[in-house]
Amino acid sequence: MDQDWRKLAQAWHARFLIDTYVDGARFVQAVAEACSDAVPEVRLGATFVDVTSRDEAVAQQISAIAAKHGLTPDPTAVAQLEIALDTADLVEIGPFWAAVLTGSTDAFTGNDVLDPTRRVANLWFQGTTPHEAPRQRFHLDLWLPPEVVPGRIEAALAAGGKVVYDNEAPAFTVLADPQGNKVCLCTSEGR
Repeated sequence: MDQDWRKLAQAWHARFLIDTYVDGARFVQAVAEACSDAVPEVRLGATFVDVTSRDEAVAQQISAIAAKHGLTPDPTAVAQLEIALDTADLVEIGPFWAAVLTGSTDAFTGNDVLDPTRRVANLWFQGTTPHEAPRQRFHLDLWLPPEVVPGRIEAALAAGGKVVYDNEAPAFTVLADPQGNKVCLCTSEGR
């Protein structure tokens, strides 16, 4: 895949740096005109344009448009946050979380609650054995470009955290804060 993009949880993500908001708007318009069949998700900020695509060919087409517009890619700036809930019975609780987070139980598919507007972080259900509280049930899954993870781990350790599981790195590494609350740093590598 193109060097501009990083595969995170469900899609390809890119950030392109812009000099002005107008430059960004022109780029977004060019993307909209070129990609009307496979519509990517686009977010225009003051200094960047973030683009998400599930289609690799569309992503490559967008990179070509960015190059034509003289934009600089910043692939290490992309990230995606998912919330994970450990449960022994996702069918029992999935519809509830879909209704609360999106307003519809239709958003519960497979092991996930996916907001069709992408305004709410994905919630996915991680299978576990039945257990009594207070074992941690929620944790964050932060999807990052693989080259960013070592620096994040170093920063987390310097801030008092610890690595609690890294047997499946680089696919994911589990860190814990000083009180034992966990976060998984996830990448597309090794999956």
